[in-house]
Amino acid sequence: MAMFSYLLTFLAVLFWLFRLVVAFAFSMDMNIGFTPIDMTFEIILLFVTVPCIILVFKRNLIAACIYLALYISYFGKHLFDIVTGMNGGLNASQALDAFVCIVAIVIPLFTTLDIAINKDRKGSGGSRKTNWFYDNPDYDRKFDERADKNNYKF
Repeated sequence: MAMFSYLLTFLAVLFWLFRLVVAFAFSMDMNIGFTPIDMTFEIILLFVTVPCIILVFKRNLIAACIYLALYISYFGKHLFDIVTGMNGGLNASQALDAFVCIVAIVIPLFTTLDIAINKDRKGSGGSRKTNWFYDNPDYDRKFDERADKNNYKF
């Protein structure tokens, strides 16, 4: 289950990079097939997503909920507008926008559910390099027995 958590977070980072490229291309008047819905909110979303993703790596549920709420408020409204304005069919541009909106909502949703349900991968306060030593009382006893038998002569 931990691999699924890492893959979701990696997908979130990739989607953030995709939205960064879309915002950059739009600001440079390049046509790549994708356009931001609202450029000012897109920039705010890009900056707020960075700390949320960092805290998602640390398994913070509040950051995951903020991440989900931001993406639902931004992409959910646009998806709702696309679905209500279909009038029997979608052109290629609307279908592509709807797909991006669905992916943008599904990734934070699964990330939030994963953090809420999966308690296997928790951030530890200590260093993993030394946990084997400090969390192992058997090693302490063996070390004590060896230390008592050492008779060094100078």
